[in-house]
Amino acid sequence: MKDVLTVSSSPHLRHPDSTASIMGDVILALSPAAIFGCVLFGLKAVLLILTCVVSAVLAEYVWNKLLKKPNSIGDLSAVVTGLLLAMNLSSAVPLWMAAIGSVVAIIVVKQMFGGLGFNFVNPAMAARIVLLVSFPAAMTVFYEPVRYDAVTSATPLVNAAGEISFKELFFGMHGGCLGETSAFLLLIGGVYLVIRRVIKPIIPLCFIGTVALLSLISGGNVITQVFGGGLMLGAIFMATDYTTSPTTNKGKIIFGIGCGILTFVIREFAALTEGVSYAILLMNILVPYINKATMHKPFGVKK
Repeated sequence: MKDVLTVSSSPHLRHPDSTASIMGDVILALSPAAIFGCVLFGLKAVLLILTCVVSAVLAEYVWNKLLKKPNSIGDLSAVVTGLLLAMNLSSAVPLWMAAIGSVVAIIVVKQMFGGLGFNFVNPAMAARIVLLVSFPAAMTVFYEPVRYDAVTSATPLVNAAGEISFKELFFGMHGGCLGETSAFLLLIGGVYLVIRRVIKPIIPLCFIGTVALLSLISGGNVITQVFGGGLMLGAIFMATDYTTSPTTNKGKIIFGIGCGILTFVIREFAALTEGVSYAILLMNILVPYINKATMHKPFGVKK
């Protein structure tokens, strides 16, 4: 009876992709921007990425061991979580703090809710918010790239408005989190994921487009709002998370527009310069209701 497979009702679809292959594609898509961040910020950036990834993998391994659950580190989801968290951090963040973030992402946000596929928010994004609330001083210091003097700035998104050109914003020759630097390389990663059919472009386009449109209407600097912060990273790699985003195309449109509106409102009217993480978190909470409201009508069913 060991070989009996219990499944739900038909129809059934099989696909050659596995969790590990999908996560591998995400890692490949993030790699250009991650490598570029290491080139810009030096050894500290390399150590930050290694710390986040190793801490995330170890946290998942130890949790599974303690609870006598099957080892799940082979699906590479912990590696993706650690890499995404590192991309959301400044190279000025202490390594021990980054390790705490990875443990929070894996244990608190992911495993305590049942593991992969059961978390209601993106683990890396939630961990970033926890670190930002717990250590605001350390999380709001950003080193300039190694080609500049080692100075710090409180809000690179604000500084970008008057000091950084479009070329520097788009190609990444400015300070910020590791994943905020090169919009060009993040876009390449996003196109790769779309081509590989890992994600659909609906959420990123609606998210980024809404922020750009509202910035234009309000008379703000559209280029700065789109390329000067974590919008690209959040829209392409975090808002599209399978577990925490809507399943229907109509729901994805609502989700993307909602993220864009909240990001603009937080940036424009709140005390926070960067509102991407909070916007995605708030919309993640609404995903079950969005799915319910946009659910496809079963074939043959009448009102």
